[in-house]
Amino acid sequence: MPRSAALLPLLAIAFTVAGGREPAFQSRWRTSPDRDWAGPEYWANRLQDWRVRDGRLQCIGRGPLRTLHLLTHRLGRRYADFRLSVRLGWMQELDIDPGGRNAGFLIGSGPGLDYRAAALIHHTVGPRAGIYAGIDGDGRPFMRDLENPLRVSTAQEALGAFDSVTLMLSGRAQGDAYFLEVGARRDGSADSVGVGWMLSDTLRALVRPGSIGLVCNPTDRTPGGVWFRDWTGDGLRLDPYPSRTAGPVIGSQHTLSRGTLKLTAQLMPVAPGDARQVELQVREGFSWTTVARAPIVLPGYTATFELDDWDDTRDIDYQLAYTLNAADGSSTTHFSRGTVGRDPVDEREIVVAAFTGNHNVAHPGIDRAGQFDWRTDVWFPHADIVDHARDHDPDLLFFSGDQVYETASPTAADRERPFLDYLYKWYLWHWAFRELTAEIPTVTIPDDHDVYQGNLWGAGGVATPEGLAGTAAQDAGGYRMSPEFVNMVQRTQTSHLPDPYDPRPVARGIDVYYTDLLYGGLSFAVLEDRKWKSPPGPLLPEARIQNGWPRDPEFDPKIEADVPAAALLGDRQLEFLEEWATDWSGGAWMKVVLSQTLLANVATLPEGATSDAVIPSLAILEPGEYAESDRPAADFDSNGWPQSGRDAALRAMRKAFAVHIAGDGHLASTIQYGIDEWGDAGYAMCVPSIANFWPRRWYPPADAAVRRDPGALPYAGDFEDGFGNKITVHAVANPQRFGIEPERLHDRAPGYGIVRFGRESREISFAAWPRWADPAAGDGPYDGWPVTFAQPANYGAEPIGYLPRLEISGMTDPVVQVIDEASNAIVYTLRIEGTSYAPQVFREGRHTVRVGELGGRRVRTITGLQPAPGPGSVRPVNF
Repeated sequence: MPRSAALLPLLAIAFTVAGGREPAFQSRWRTSPDRDWAGPEYWANRLQDWRVRDGRLQCIGRGPLRTLHLLTHRLGRRYADFRLSVRLGWMQELDIDPGGRNAGFLIGSGPGLDYRAAALIHHTVGPRAGIYAGIDGDGRPFMRDLENPLRVSTAQEALGAFDSVTLMLSGRAQGDAYFLEVGARRDGSADSVGVGWMLSDTLRALVRPGSIGLVCNPTDRTPGGVWFRDWTGDGLRLDPYPSRTAGPVIGSQHTLSRGTLKLTAQLMPVAPGDARQVELQVREGFSWTTVARAPIVLPGYTATFELDDWDDTRDIDYQLAYTLNAADGSSTTHFSRGTVGRDPVDEREIVVAAFTGNHNVAHPGIDRAGQFDWRTDVWFPHADIVDHARDHDPDLLFFSGDQVYETASPTAADRERPFLDYLYKWYLWHWAFRELTAEIPTVTIPDDHDVYQGNLWGAGGVATPEGLAGTAAQDAGGYRMSPEFVNMVQRTQTSHLPDPYDPRPVARGIDVYYTDLLYGGLSFAVLEDRKWKSPPGPLLPEARIQNGWPRDPEFDPKIEADVPAAALLGDRQLEFLEEWATDWSGGAWMKVVLSQTLLANVATLPEGATSDAVIPSLAILEPGEYAESDRPAADFDSNGWPQSGRDAALRAMRKAFAVHIAGDGHLASTIQYGIDEWGDAGYAMCVPSIANFWPRRWYPPADAAVRRDPGALPYAGDFEDGFGNKITVHAVANPQRFGIEPERLHDRAPGYGIVRFGRESREISFAAWPRWADPAAGDGPYDGWPVTFAQPANYGAEPIGYLPRLEISGMTDPVVQVIDEASNAIVYTLRIEGTSYAPQVFREGRHTVRVGELGGRRVRTITGLQPAPGPGSVRPVNF
């Protein structure tokens, strides 16, 4: 136990010295306009718990240990002196008895952690939480070790009730001992009290290097009710990090398609008196030139730029300039920099890095645990994934959804203040990935958790029925949150995408974002596979759906679940896919579908399990073990249902020979879809979660495989999923005991996906990478990957014959379109490689072939072609 030290003489010296020294840092709330944000030097936990009003920082949140971390200075390793000082008081306007609450300083928080991870420490005590030195409502200073609740010292005397005090915390080295002292002086008086620790020998390690911050510790029943002003610090133990800021622009995303740049700047909650627009500036030689200005849109604090004449032939450095105004008339302009790279239209290989499921901390979250191990259970800011993904030199990033988890990541959902609660969690995503998104085009789409639902059957934008809550409301279909909230989420995540194919909003004014993107010769279709999806509960009352699972044991999803009239993508997106499949303009040579979820249910559960609620309790197996009793699952949240809607989507995608990249499943997998037969449609990949709580698995019974290649792993082969959909499973990354710490993170098989597209070979390679694997050191992906296949395999149906071989002159790599003359339906459209191609067909009868650059003047049309059993006759096509 630390020994108490005599303090009154020391405090008198400390207060005197602090008054005559230029501080290393000094807060500026006194001249700040009213904001719901403390400023760029700070990180607040939570965002909605702190605000600036009337020149003071106010803590207004409920819950223990509300913290505000200083980012630009930390307690260093050397045992030198430091001093912190702040004025604080109780917010009289709240009319709350200060008894039971306290406030003060947090020091030495998160030693050894990334500074951003340390900045999350709040609410819960535990290893590496730091030391809390403060004053209680009776005016009594105290020091508490948040790692050891029994290690606490309280001043023998108290100031009594006060309106405001100056609180001082100082540390000083003397020989082998380190003195840590906290004291308070009533403002306008010489009265002071304090308490301190004398730490000798090994106890000196209690004052660890780490984050410093302010603490407001209200009771459970009342909000914070504490204000702070004039926070200063100095001393040789304070290490400066001036570049470590969070805002006012916390991050940006951009896309570049067909010469149009769209870029969205994400701002912190700036004040009405701050600048109302953001400037986009580009580097020209040694200077910066403003090329566009964009207004800030509320709610959400975004500013979106659209430049139609962007020079996409060269790399262009940019910066986002934004000015914060002070109440005294001064202002400061801040800059956030990045690069818009050239469109890689001539690269031999295009690389896409794909991500999903962004949990930031271990279950059950920061605010639901009695104690939290800050050493191992903070997974944010995912620096390992950021670094390792960068090693693959990706050309484009794809985040498929659940960038935000409304519960437990890091805190429970605040449904009383959902807008700021969402932004608090969304800002964490930007803070983690902004180094990548500032320089690499990014497609980001929200999923169910982003809009604060566990499952989402959007039903065209309607509201969940009144009178229902929780999973019952979700099962009935629609959105639980307001249209204003949903649109804010979509705007923050997708406003940088190319304009929607059809911008008409759905019910209640909820916007749409489905669109196409052309980059590097890859044509992407970006889909919304939740917004129009029908809810299963009202359509299948006999199944007794609960949270997406049929509870009637006699209900057979393979036979009884399909509802042909049920929507999956909806008519508007199917129409879009049909048109997109025919559009190979701009030199497109490969088609890729990006959406939230696979069009299959690649998951198993133990026999007898009626839902996936058992997943957290299932044992994670050792390498080589197999869950023999598992059976394919039928989760209506998956896009294995509705089966008819799933098949319609696959038929449209197949016409473009498209591959599918998705996430959401918490189980990395590579499969080939089947509609009528196994393998007759495209390949797809569900990428690993960045981090997850819900480790799904695929352990089909040995006798469930219709076909399995010799020597294949037990989980691989031709299967039916729980809805009877045909899937060929090539690779999965089941959770297992990998032997990598922390096990709570890595045993659930986290990571990311890397997809490589070869321009000349027309080959696609899927790979699921563990987040711990270092590509630069020669590490490899999960077992079973990479899975490599050729573009034509995405229309894997068995042909009944071939049309005459096309021998083309005067044009290289033309587009070929095949039309069935009996139905006038397009069979498929494809940009071939080279000048020779024998079109395969799947029905007898006459066909039309169109060759060239469709939509332009250089097109040749040949009608009346009949298939033969093999490529035989030749048809010249001259340009």
